Amino acid sequence: MRYLLALLCCGALLPARAQQPQFTVRNLHLPKELAYYDNQFSGLAASADKLYLLSESRLQDKAEAKLYSVRLADLDRQLADTAYVLPYQKLPIAGLPALRDRMAAAGQRYEGLEAMLLVQNVVYLSVETDTPSPLCYLLKGQLRADAVVLDTTFLLPLAKPLAADGSHIYNAGFEALAEANKQVLAFFEYNSFPGQNSIYELTDKHLSSASAPSKLPLDQLPFRITDMTAAGKNRFTALNYFFKGEGGDAIYRTPASDLPNAQLIRGLGDYKNYARLLTIELKDNKLTWQPLWEFPEQYRGYNWEGIAAYKGGYFVINDKYTPSRPYQTTLLYLQPTK
Repeated sequence: MRYLLALLCCGALLPARAQQPQFTVRNLHLPKELAYYDNQFSGLAASADKLYLLSESRLQDKAEAKLYSVRLADLDRQLADTAYVLPYQKLPIAGLPALRDRMAAAGQRYEGLEAMLLVQNVVYLSVETDTPSPLCYLLKGQLRADAVVLDTTFLLPLAKPLAADGSHIYNAGFEALAEANKQVLAFFEYNSFPGQNSIYELTDKHLSSASAPSKLPLDQLPFRITDMTAAGKNRFTALNYFFKGEGGDAIYRTPASDLPNAQLIRGLGDYKNYARLLTIELKDNKLTWQPLWEFPEQYRGYNWEGIAAYKGGYFVINDKYTPSRPYQTTLLYLQPTK
C-alpha cells in the first residue's frame, strides 16, 4: 500500500489525460519565398477570402517590413491536390521604420512584430522590444490591396508586467491580439505570475488617443501564449507553447508542485518541448481557460507563433524554429475530424 501511495504521489499512476482525436494534421507546401525560414512568421489572420502571414519584420537584421496573403480558395485547392502550387501576394508595411525611430527616441529597442489583428480594413500590430525595455507597443494602420500603411502618429505604449522582484520576464511581449465587444485585447506572453494576471483592454478612447489602457483579469496560465484566434463570441483558441531551453527561458517552467502542468513538460530527468491549444473565454469581465487539444509528439518542438480559425479547424505556422536543423517555415491545417 505504501508503494502504491508513493507512485500516486509522484504521478506514476495518475490516469492518462483523456483526449479525443479532434483534428487531422495536414501539412501545406509553401512556395520558396514564403518557406524561407528568415521570414520568421509571428502571426496569422484569416479575413474575407484570404489568409495573412505576418513576418516579424526584424528591421535590425535589415529584414523587409511585410506580410503575405494567400487566397483561402487556393489553400483549399492544395489540401485537395498536394501538387498545386500556391499563388501569393506580398504586402509591404509602410511607416514601420519611422515608428521604430520614435521607439528608439523613447529609449525602447524594437525587436519585431509579434501579433496581428484585422478588423475589416484596420490592422493592429504588436511590437516586441528587447527584454530590458519596459514598454512594448501597439501599432495601427490600413490594409490596402497592395500594402499595409501604418499611421505614424499612432504609437500606443504597453507596459510589460514585472516579476515580484521588479525584473522583466525574459523575451516576453504581447504575443496575441483579439477583439471582444468592439474592444482590442492584448495578451502578454507570460501569465504565470503568483499574484493577479491580467490582459490589456483597449477601448475606442485608448485606440483614438493612445491613452493608457485598462485591464481584465486572467486566470493564471502556464507556459507561453504565442497567438490567438476568435472561435466564437468572446471565445478564443490560443497557442500554448513551452520551450525546454535553459537560462532566461527557465522562467516558463512550472513548479513541480503544479503536478498537472509539470507532467506535461518533464521527461526522464529533463524538460521537453510541449505545444497545445487552449480555449480562452471572456465572461463577467474576466478570462478563464481550459485545454483543447495537444499537438502530436512530432510537432511539439515547433515554435508555433500564428493561428487562424478556418472551417472548424485552424491554420498554424511556426516562426522558424524546429526540433532539428535546417530550420524551416511550416504551415499546417488542423482539419476537424468527422
